Amino acid sequence: MPLDTIIELDNINIFQKESLVLTDVSFTVNKGEFVYVIGKTGSGKSSLLKTIYGELPIKNGSLKVAGYNMRKIKPREIPFLRRKLGIVFQDFQLLTDRTVNENLAFVMKATGWRDKRKIENRLSDVLEKVGLGTKGFKMPHQLSGGEQQRVGIARALVNDPDIILADEPTGNLDPETSKGIMRLLFDIRQAGRAVLMATHDYSLFQDFKARTMICEDGSLLPLKDEVY
Repeated sequence: MPLDTIIELDNINIFQKESLVLTDVSFTVNKGEFVYVIGKTGSGKSSLLKTIYGELPIKNGSLKVAGYNMRKIKPREIPFLRRKLGIVFQDFQLLTDRTVNENLAFVMKATGWRDKRKIENRLSDVLEKVGLGTKGFKMPHQLSGGEQQRVGIARALVNDPDIILADEPTGNLDPETSKGIMRLLFDIRQAGRAVLMATHDYSLFQDFKARTMICEDGSLLPLKDEVY
């Protein structure tokens, strides 16, 4: 695995339960690279991301993520892998009965943070980065959809991950808000993190160009007419 390569898939079949959804998937993602995975609903985009973060098992081929061999990873190593990954979901997945600060602190404690002051400093820092420096005491229902997704991105950043996996992060947002989220994700990429984003929103490519892979007919292939 070359030094700059942070995700490497080699001849992997992607399954959802017992169904084979993608065959012979091979590609790499380097540090500081933004890559789209596009395709219709049900084409295998989310299953691909779940395989990369260790939720779906690998039955063949080779997968290396942030220095971990996913064929050989031990259950006790999964939490350490997850610290190197930040995951952003379409439906935000915030705890509705806790404030923004409490949502972030919950994730931090679950991934091994213990020092209260360090937790407070870090969550304050990531909220500032996503433009929500004054919103830490709000409840999720007091925020707009775009703000809730920014909290989701802040949560993905708390462990200073090497990789952001974003699964339809603009799927529930209006076009203008989507652009704000995309600008934020591209800023995160500028900081040297790899961003792998699944989406079926083709309009994003006009304003935010990046390498694009397409899930189609059971294969994952480079998009022929892509522009960098």
